[in-house]
Amino acid sequence: MMLRLLPVRVPFIAAFLLVLTFAVRGQERWRDPSPHKTRFVTVDTDVRLEVLDWGGRGRPVVLIPGLGNTAHVYDDFAPKLARDYHVYGITRRGFGTSSIPSSGYDADRLGDDVLAVLDAVKLTRPVLVGHSLGGEEVSSVATRHPGRVAAAVYLDGGYEYAFHSEAAVHYRDEAARRLQSLPPRVQPDPTDLATFATYRAWSLRTFGYAQPESELRQCCDAADPNASPRQAFRTPGTVISAIDAGAGRYGSVSVPVLAIFVSPHDYDKTWPEKTPEINATLAWERAATEAVIEAFQAGMRSARVVRLSGANHYVFLSNEAEVLHEFRRFASAFR
Repeated sequence: MMLRLLPVRVPFIAAFLLVLTFAVRGQERWRDPSPHKTRFVTVDTDVRLEVLDWGGRGRPVVLIPGLGNTAHVYDDFAPKLARDYHVYGITRRGFGTSSIPSSGYDADRLGDDVLAVLDAVKLTRPVLVGHSLGGEEVSSVATRHPGRVAAAVYLDGGYEYAFHSEAAVHYRDEAARRLQSLPPRVQPDPTDLATFATYRAWSLRTFGYAQPESELRQCCDAADPNASPRQAFRTPGTVISAIDAGAGRYGSVSVPVLAIFVSPHDYDKTWPEKTPEINATLAWERAATEAVIEAFQAGMRSARVVRLSGANHYVFLSNEAEVLHEFRRFASAFR
């Protein structure tokens, strides 16, 4: 299953789910082509997290996915980053093949899970990178244990879950109200949903990016070749609700910060046929996003803030080259 998440918090996520209904063929023959090693790290009683290691030399970089995703969402991006850094990825509890316990989803517990991985893998002052909700774990660690990390990077992840401001809270609440009231978003045809490959081709044509096939498979437990991801989505709704209920409230961090924001987002592709209501909502969203960015910049005065116009929320996929360039430029100071 693929979650096309806006940079707002749950419980509004359900309004933005893109449900895929396709038959999964040849599951037993498929292998993840991304060049990583996989291990499982115990972070809590009966809780193990999947940790991916793409190798590489230099300072360690730890990639944390957004809500609804696993570390495999970085399967295409991470190998390019590994040319200059030693790159790891963490699948948070409740998702993919990590444990799905009944508790432990508050922001600081999720941050403690990241710290437990750093201890187990013996990583010294890595750069923490969080996409979307992953910015929450980044802020949890960086605000409470700044000596454990070299820098914090937010990939369209500097919203209210990572940095609390009135503008960010207003964006979250108002975006949920306005965007949920719009007509259905662009949807794939049945032929586009025949296989993972046809779905990814549709996504690439429509949005300019496609999540790795490994990620789509990780989110769904499709052991039954006739199962749909809606039926087989691994993460129960109670996990999403628990993450929302356990939201943190973080201020500025003392470590160096790079924040890449998308402004405006590529919602024009989401609703290609415009109505006055859609145009008004998208205009509001652009202005509200700018208010969030300005509040983030004012609160984190030393942060390097980069705006990418017309990119997707999955900015490391839609604008991979720019993200790699900005990261290398930023992180070169910490080698």
